[in-house]
Amino acid sequence: MIVITSNQTPEEQVNDIIAVIEKEGLQAHLSKGSDRTVIGLVGSVSPKLAEHLRQMKGVENVVKISKSYKLASRDFHPDDTVIEVKGVKIGGEHLAIMGGPCAVESPEQIDEIARLVKASGAQVLRGGAFKPRTGPYSFQGVGVEGLKMMADAGERHGLLTITEVMTPEYVDVCAEYADILQVGTRNMQNFDLLRALGTCGRPVLLKRGFSATYDELLNAAEYILAGGNRDVMLCERGIRTFETYTRNTLDLSAIPVLQGLSHLPVISDPSHGTGRRELVEPMAKASVAAGANGLIIEMHTDPDNSMTGDGVQSLFPDQFDNLLRDLEKLAPLVGKKFSSQVAVPVV
Repeated sequence: MIVITSNQTPEEQVNDIIAVIEKEGLQAHLSKGSDRTVIGLVGSVSPKLAEHLRQMKGVENVVKISKSYKLASRDFHPDDTVIEVKGVKIGGEHLAIMGGPCAVESPEQIDEIARLVKASGAQVLRGGAFKPRTGPYSFQGVGVEGLKMMADAGERHGLLTITEVMTPEYVDVCAEYADILQVGTRNMQNFDLLRALGTCGRPVLLKRGFSATYDELLNAAEYILAGGNRDVMLCERGIRTFETYTRNTLDLSAIPVLQGLSHLPVISDPSHGTGRRELVEPMAKASVAAGANGLIIEMHTDPDNSMTGDGVQSLFPDQFDNLLRDLEKLAPLVGKKFSSQVAVPVV
């Protein structure tokens, strides 16, 4: 249920409404839009309380939300959420680009890739320190040392960093070294992890499970939002279908659908979404044309010899740079702002 007031409602009256809600043992989440203020109620609302709220000063309407996800819904927050991290904006009209290797392998590797990511104009360095792999004998990442390597490279080259966190126990250490925490497809419904991320103090990129519906993704986001963390991004990274030519099937329709249902930024992952290097560029452009608020793309200086074996979906540095040059031209045509802060030419 949501309580709607206008932006002209005095703060004292809004506080009175919140006090009544909390007195009943419910959570009240405030969201200020361009022309109205919405107070979301989390918990079971009795008819008596709903009627009481309708009669209070400053209340324009009380609306029951039928969706199982409340805080992620546009009913609660009609305006686009824009997440700002160290001056970088993600969401709304802003187009954010995240690039880097599947996994951090060495200080030299991540530093050189960070230099190239920055040179191409991206804002965020991606890289995995803990890698969830299908096989138990595959490379699993270099752990906390990898977090430190990436943090150093990001700071040296003026980039934000994003890394995947796999368990609740590692949330604090990942939050210590990374600017954005990522939830992988296998952990989308790891509810203990999602609850921990609700209080981590870092923005979260939540990847869609490879067999998850839109409702399931949004309800997973709700766990993080309900914990108090409002900085959540949704990520379409491809779903499992009957097709075997590509690693997954990138669901481009998810971008406008999720943006219609939710105010949260939507990021596209064409690397995992296709699993084929030659398809990353066209699917990245298609994602931006569909309205994506950002892209997360694998790039490696020697993808054919990467330790994870995911090199077939990683771009070479020149391909990554050429893609971003094209996105500079495409972004304004679809109402997006992309400022490439090119520092040095890519070699």
